[in-house]
Amino acid sequence: MNKITVDKIKNSRNPFIVFISENFGILLAFIGISVIVSFISPVFLSSGNALSVGRQIFVNGSLSLGMALVIILGGIDLSVGAVVALSGTLTVGMINQGVPITFACIIGLLVGVAVGLCNGLIITGTGMAPFVVTMCTMNIARGLAYIYSGGLPIRCLQDCFGEIGNGYLGPIPLPIIYLIVFTIIISLLLSHTKFGTYMYAIGGNRVAARFSGIKTRKVETIVYVISGFLSGFAGVVLAARMYSGQPSVASGFELDAIAACVLGGVSMTGGLGKVGGVIIGVLIIGIISNGLNLLNINSFWQLIVKGIIVLIAVYVDILKKKNNS
Repeated sequence: MNKITVDKIKNSRNPFIVFISENFGILLAFIGISVIVSFISPVFLSSGNALSVGRQIFVNGSLSLGMALVIILGGIDLSVGAVVALSGTLTVGMINQGVPITFACIIGLLVGVAVGLCNGLIITGTGMAPFVVTMCTMNIARGLAYIYSGGLPIRCLQDCFGEIGNGYLGPIPLPIIYLIVFTIIISLLLSHTKFGTYMYAIGGNRVAARFSGIKTRKVETIVYVISGFLSGFAGVVLAARMYSGQPSVASGFELDAIAACVLGGVSMTGGLGKVGGVIIGVLIIGIISNGLNLLNINSFWQLIVKGIIVLIAVYVDILKKKNNS
């Protein structure tokens, strides 16, 4: 395509065309990986496997949406996986103690919100690096999950709780519905609200944003609360899917979330990123994991693959910034 054609595509108001133009590279990667996996394993294209992948990517999708907001702001949240474990473990424990399922789930969500609020207040109040603060809260949350459960999985005694993670809305699994709803909400937040504009401004230049009148501390704290809420929700749903709360679950999930974000074009230096790209990144991570599972490849190899993906994606981000400067 010549330059005039490219400019027309970029300036088009058609949302579909804009989405394609903004995510052309990662879409090609997504299609390429899907084709390769489908040739290697014919089961990959079955409707049952597609729905299974949809259920599996919900947790990473929720964490990645929250992580994307934090990274766009110029921060990082390493506590998301530990919050999933703490939220799910506490929710199941409350149910077994006789707390109604609805209230137990609310408690699980509030745990995520509380951790996110602590992250935001400590980071904005002390000036400590988000990496350090969220690494500490990650260890605290994980430790609390182990202490509460005695280091052992807690089996849920209420079978109806499992419907939250295993139920369907028509032919579509509920986790896919949750992810679609969250995707729409976060997309609207970023593209159609002043709050979203403030986030990009802070991530692009925090000092300039502060001098322009943006309440940077308030915005940053709210973003970490949103990330904590999404992590808490993911923890409740995952516990429902497994019919148990497990303190060891979601270990390393923060890496998956970061990988999906950088694959989706979210700049690790802040100020850039779109929800559409993040979801494609989530799908790529999910397909890679699913493909390796279908091939009966040791799960430890997935860690190696994801680590390589993050390295490549971050390096590509650096090259983009050099070319644009």
